[in-house]
Amino acid sequence: MRYRQLTQSQRYQIYARHNLGMSRHQIARELGIHSSTISHELRHNATTSGYDPERAQSRSDHRRRTAWK
Repeated sequence: MRYRQLTQSQRYQIYARHNLGMSRHQIARELGIHSSTISHELRHNATTSGYDPERAQSRSDHRRRTAWK
């Protein structure tokens, strides 16, 4: 399976489903993404108030811009 970064849309879908109380496995199944990706995303982009999809996308964009320089 080829790795692809999450899109902004997927991040907002993760946010919405997580706030509805869905499990990581349920979110992964619905979005067609491995559950470990969901776990990683929620863990690495958490703030004191919970998962922040805007912050996650901003960090992803920054990594993408600086990765090949």
